[in-house]
Amino acid sequence: MSSSNNDAQFEKVLGSGDILVMAFGAMIGWGWVISSGDWISRGGVLGAALGFVIGGIVIYFVGMTYAELTTAMPMTGGEHIFSYKALGPTGSYVCTWSMIFCYIAVVCYEACAFPSIITYIFPGFLKGYLYTIAGFRVYASWLAVALLIAAGTTLVNLMGVKAAAVLQTVLTLIIGGVGILLIVSSAVRGDSSNLMPQLFVGNTAGSAFSHVLNVAVVTPFFMIGFNVIPQAASEINVPLKKIGRILILSIIMAVVFYGFVILAVGNLLNPAELKTSMNSAGGLVTADAIAKAFNSAVMAKVLIIGGMCGIITSWNSFLIGGSRALYSMAESCMIPKSFGKLSGKNKMPVRAILLIGFLSMLAPFAGQKMLVWICDAGNLGCCIAYCMVAVSFVILRKKAPEMKRPFKVKHGMFVGYGAIITSGFMVAMYIIPGSGSTLTPQEWIMAGAWALIGAGFYIHNKRKYKERFGYIEDITCVAEHGRRCQEKVYAFDHSGQVYADKNQEERQTA
Repeated sequence: MSSSNNDAQFEKVLGSGDILVMAFGAMIGWGWVISSGDWISRGGVLGAALGFVIGGIVIYFVGMTYAELTTAMPMTGGEHIFSYKALGPTGSYVCTWSMIFCYIAVVCYEACAFPSIITYIFPGFLKGYLYTIAGFRVYASWLAVALLIAAGTTLVNLMGVKAAAVLQTVLTLIIGGVGILLIVSSAVRGDSSNLMPQLFVGNTAGSAFSHVLNVAVVTPFFMIGFNVIPQAASEINVPLKKIGRILILSIIMAVVFYGFVILAVGNLLNPAELKTSMNSAGGLVTADAIAKAFNSAVMAKVLIIGGMCGIITSWNSFLIGGSRALYSMAESCMIPKSFGKLSGKNKMPVRAILLIGFLSMLAPFAGQKMLVWICDAGNLGCCIAYCMVAVSFVILRKKAPEMKRPFKVKHGMFVGYGAIITSGFMVAMYIIPGSGSTLTPQEWIMAGAWALIGAGFYIHNKRKYKERFGYIEDITCVAEHGRRCQEKVYAFDHSGQVYADKNQEERQTA
């Protein structure tokens, strides 16, 4: 039995704080700055906040399954490893390919979001009109900034995961500080009478609940980020049980943050002010809310700068997650093997990082409207992957009850089936016509194109590598009772069953 997996070559350099800010920074990102007005218009102030609580419960159930599986199988690839052991190579391929679509979609969207924010701060920024695509006017100055930031973020990741983590920490602290400033200023200078006319949308209880669900269904897209932790599991130097706790903590923190931001905006802006803000050129209601609280246009720009930091944190985290997912698939001979090579100096999956970096530099040429479509399509991929991980959790509870689980979820089957039902409901909302969240024809074309590319890789690599297709082998040190133990190798056959469990000495002579 030969080894092809390079997980042992990854450097374990990420501490507790690194992985917390990596996940939390990815989840809060930029959405709270740019989309708060849309959430409130969908469900009302309290309705939108409740929508995030409901969506947060969905993510919490799914996150619990991730927490247990990550600590049981702390290998680079996350969803790829979990679904492989439970569902075999085909199920793992579908799950991981779907999640990679979401990662790439977010990274590409952020490349367009950043220069758009600069336009809000400096209205005269747009220079050198080039062309219009899907109604979006593309300017040379807008493209130049997008390309510069994309190149810079890619370069930071090529410098090593620790450099990316340091950047993430600094920027997340700025985002959190600005968000807290908005929430505190609302509590001190807001007016609760602003809330009453806009608590919910809809004239009946049923209608109001429907609008709350319209907010809940978009939350997985804004809450994606916690699953970057399992993607980088081989680079984390933290006891496994603690990794599970940090993952769950990041989800709770994100839900609380989003909920309070929504309430803060509603407490500061009355319905007329909110509508005026949304109809303005920027449509950034959070910026207008904090400007009103301090009676200063400068504070609006301070908040926007915090939001720009959020763009980079999401971008940075998903570049890490996406490159590790590609690396894991390459190591399993599911996509070209070149994406599984690590650099000698920084031990990074260089080609996987460069591919995503290249796509993020290519994306701005398509204009922002098309990137909105690809993000919506990518959200479907995210929900599919969540559902498949939840299914894997339930299967492994039955099929592999003896597997060591440093972070073991209480009432596991209840949590597992709850995650399947809730994430499955999210998938259905994107597919069923008339649900209010169904993908548009353009979004279906993008999702279909990604599926066809994946099918092509699947057929080609399955023919090329034959029995090696889907092979997973990993050397990892499993922490028990907070201590490092002897390294072991876990290898899975084509059905996902463990067929080898050898210590390092035995492996070297195998």
